[in-house]
Amino acid sequence: MLHYITINIDGADIKTPKGVSVLDTAIEYGICIPHLCHVPGLSDIGACRLCIVEQITNSHSKITASCTLSVQDGMVIRSNTDKVRKLRHNIAELLIAKAPNSRAIQDIAVRCGVKRVRYPFRNENCVLCGRCVRACSELWHANALGFIGRGKERHVERPLNIRQEFCKNCGYCIQLCPMTITPCDGPIKPGKEYLCGNCESQLIIAEETSEKCVWCELGKGFNCARYSQC
Repeated sequence: MLHYITINIDGADIKTPKGVSVLDTAIEYGICIPHLCHVPGLSDIGACRLCIVEQITNSHSKITASCTLSVQDGMVIRSNTDKVRKLRHNIAELLIAKAPNSRAIQDIAVRCGVKRVRYPFRNENCVLCGRCVRACSELWHANALGFIGRGKERHVERPLNIRQEFCKNCGYCIQLCPMTITPCDGPIKPGKEYLCGNCESQLIIAEETSEKCVWCELGKGFNCARYSQC
């Protein structure tokens, strides 16, 4: 039997099952918290940091990833404060600078209000969200992919850089990868990177209630977990 507790998100008291994450609770109740590395059914690692929120405790606030934050009775969360929006905006800007050749990343940048990119474009092909690694190990129990290296050298690779026989060749790692969806105008060539912004009109319906989920098409672009509930 599920044990329900009450938490407060953005001023609203919400009953939610004990043990779930703040992000899952917010998504369930239609509160918009942008995210990328989160995939329903997989463990959360807080890699992208887009889902940050403010946790208020005794008048003190703490910024933390909502996907790895389990709900607690009486918890107070603020998901759309000026501080959170500013930090989330910068995270999205860094992501688009790192990997502009992805519609998912482009949509996230638009959803977080990025109008220009202050950082040098790098056009890399991985943002280390870990979607593929977790799906391979947790859903298919193949362990055919993993993280290798640390810091700037960290990347996703097959063991010994060889497709092992225990790889099920399911292709699910490709389906979950945000880099497999190219921008609407096609692949961006190295040295020609830019912030697309073509879907900025999607934000018009969210301007007055930016903290509420309005089922925008941008959610489909970055595989918003809200769409997995359909």
